[in-house]
Amino acid sequence: MMHLADLPDSIPLFPLPGALLLPRARLPLHIFEPRYLAMLDDTLKTPHRLIGMVQPLETGGNTTPKLHDIGCAGRVTQFSETDDGRYMITLSGVSRFRMQREISGFTPYIKAGVQWNEFEADLGNSDEDPGFDREIFLSLLSRYFQAAGLSTDWESLKEADNELLINSLSMLCPFEPEEKQALLEASGLTERRETLSALMEFTALAGPADEVIQ
Repeated sequence: MMHLADLPDSIPLFPLPGALLLPRARLPLHIFEPRYLAMLDDTLKTPHRLIGMVQPLETGGNTTPKLHDIGCAGRVTQFSETDDGRYMITLSGVSRFRMQREISGFTPYIKAGVQWNEFEADLGNSDEDPGFDREIFLSLLSRYFQAAGLSTDWESLKEADNELLINSLSMLCPFEPEEKQALLEASGLTERRETLSALMEFTALAGPADEVIQ
């Protein structure tokens, strides 16, 4: 577990639409673009090994994409290299951050100055959701999966604690990038669960997509 004083003033950013990382959750990533291979090499040389996941803003043009101000930093906790030089890594979510400015330099990837103060609670123990009704939530989840053509390991979901269940579904369900951003910016687990439930209610009208949530 990191403390606020351990967090750096700047981190590399990995803009990836639809890829959501949350504190205390894990995100597997496949790194293959040269600029992000360079980013990973540089990150592994730092004591904190942090990479900031951030959603690009939808600008609708060919201009350089702007980024949301709020992202989540994860520590590289696992990595393996393939025979052709690609990496499979796992980021373990540490804390959300607010981007202050992009840092100009000679790196092929984006670096940014960030501040962490408003998300200090991310560094603590698991968040709580006192109003969470697991039976009602799982009933909604079943209807959502059935309508959207999704499947999953129900036994694993039933055994997961509240935070792991809500955060994992927020990360894995195929919501739009702006919807993922709303889940990221939720003030706490209760607001995230309420947002997630609203999205599932809305997207339950979609037709089967034959996708699998693992």
